[in-house]
Order: sequence, then C-alpha cells, then structure tokens
Amino acid sequence: MPFAKFSNLDFDQIRTQIKDYLRANSNFTDFDFEGSNFSVLIDTLAYNTYISAFNSNLVVNESFLDSATLRENVVSIARNIGYVPRSKTAARSSILFQVQTNSSTPTLTLQPGLVCTGAQDDTTFVFSISESITTVVNNGIAQFGTSENPVDVLEGTFLTNQFIVDGSLEQRFILDNGSIDSSSIVVYVKGSADPGLGKQYKLVDNIINVTSASETYLIQEIQDERYELLFGDGIFGKKLENGAVITVQYIVTGGIEGNGPSIFSYAGSLQDSLGNIVVPTVVPTITTISAASNGGEIESLDSIKYFAPRLYSAQYRAVTARDYETIIASIYPNTCLLYTSDAADE
Repeated sequence: MPFAKFSNLDFDQIRTQIKDYLRANSNFTDFDFEGSNFSVLIDTLAYNTYISAFNSNLVVNESFLDSATLRENVVSIARNIGYVPRSKTAARSSILFQVQTNSSTPTLTLQPGLVCTGAQDDTTFVFSISESITTVVNNGIAQFGTSENPVDVLEGTFLTNQFIVDGSLEQRFILDNGSIDSSSIVVYVKGSADPGLGKQYKLVDNIINVTSASETYLIQEIQDERYELLFGDGIFGKKLENGAVITVQYIVTGGIEGNGPSIFSYAGSLQDSLGNIVVPTVVPTITTISAASNGGEIESLDSIKYFAPRLYSAQYRAVTARDYETIIASIYPNTCLLYTSDAADE
C-alpha cells in the first residue's frame, strides 16, 4: 500500500486523497465509496484531518512574531527580546492656579487624584495627577505651577492597588485595570521601618547599572492589556522583604479621546502640613498654559511587529538611521514618521 502525503488543507482534496489511499488497498478494489455508508466514515476522517491541520497551522503561526495575530502572543514573543509595547498615552495639559486659604499652614499639598475637569464635544473629562505636589503658602496664597514650570495634569481616573509581599508564594503583582498610562505609574514599597507609603521605587527598562541595592522595578504587558510589575531578586535590584506593602498609583485613561479640552474647572483636594483637609476660601481659577493633547492609543500589533526586532537589534544605541527611527518612536509614541524604512536604510 503506497504512503499518501497529506499536504492540502482543503476538505475536498483531503477526502479525495483518503479515497485514493484506500483504493490502493486490494481489499477495497472496485469498492463504491460514493454510494455506500463508507463515505460517511471517509467524510469524518477528512473533517478530522482538516480541523487538525487547520489548528496546527494556527498554532505554528502564533509562534512567530511575523505571523502571530493574537495580541497576547505578539506581546509574549516581543517580551522574549526585551520589548515592552507602548501603553495608552493620556492627554496632557499644563495649568497653573492659586489657592487662597485662611489656614496658618506653611505649606499646602495637592493630593494625587482628581485635579480638574474639562469639556470637549459635550463630554466631560477628568484630569488627575499620580503624585502629590507641595508648595509654600505666602500671605495666605499658595501658587501651584508657574508659566515656566506649570502643573501637568493627565486625562483619566486616578486609581490605587496595594499588595502585601508573601515570600512563601510565587507571587505576581498584576495591576487590575487595562488602559493604564504606564508613564503615570508610581510605586512605593513600605518596609517594616519605613514611614508613610515607604520608599518610591523607580522604573527601569533594562538592567544596566542596576545593583543588588537598586530600588527599581520593571513592567511588562500581559493578558487583556494589563501590566505586571517585576521587582529585584537581590542580584539585579533590591529584593522585597517579606510582609512589605507595595502601593501602586496610576491613571486609567481614554487615550486619544481626551485630546482637546482647554478650559478647566478646579476639583482638587488639598492638605496642610499636618495632613488636615483644607478648603480654599475662593474656588481657584485655572489658567491653561497648553490644551490637552498628545493622547494616544495602545501600541498596535503592526507597530509591535515592526519596532520590536529593530529596537532589539539597536540595543538602545543610536547609530544608523533605522536606530533613530526606532528610538524616536519609543520616546515619542505619537510621532508620525515621514519616511519609510527603506528610505531610512539609504
């Protein structure tokens, strides 16, 4: 009996190949494959072969960066070469305002969270900060921001996650929400001897110059466009002590939808130097330095496939035109490249 090679994915061709294979067997000579019930069995075999071949083809395609179609797989493959896709980017606006108070406090602190609201196309957007801002009070007036150094507010909702480190578990620190602007993530780690929220850890994108005492963390995208935080192991980065409390503050944004608002209404929260809530005697008037802009969507699959291998080959160096193309896009996500990759090579 000859060996048949099943190289086709078409159902009819697979069925024909099965019949040819059976006809080569002397036990089935002159057998009527069309008019007998045996045709049902052949159809079943062909259908099973078709489904198996189709699934195998999908699995193989999802194993390579060029052919993968599911975001989870594309991100996973890119992660293996050290590439973190760009997150959604919150629209940013620069503002300044004065707060009048009867309190005798020497300083006022603008709390993380909602600062102001703005409207665009009959839709109201909230603008927040993810870190507190403290300023000095002079003659009952606190100035937040100046024309040279304004306050940057981000479109989106301020949220907080907390984790307690348990060294006995294979613990993962996964942020609950999608649509996070990763540049707004602020991480505090509170050890047994640390006051308040603890020490602020810094985000790094590689392990260069990271020591065993470096208070750093990395992020990576996982399923459903969420992010996971990675901390040190005592060799690359400081290892977290058992029982430490991790506080993660970040902003969930609408991305490009938040672009446009230029008139804002104050809605912030203030505290004095003792931590007491302070209510302004007059509702602050916000002066806009720049309207909300530069909001962007999460990096697309096509962009990940294009930039991931190029950033890996550049190794964070800027030597060739293609290196500059990749690095500029990673720093300025909304940059419109006015030349093709082929032109960059020339």
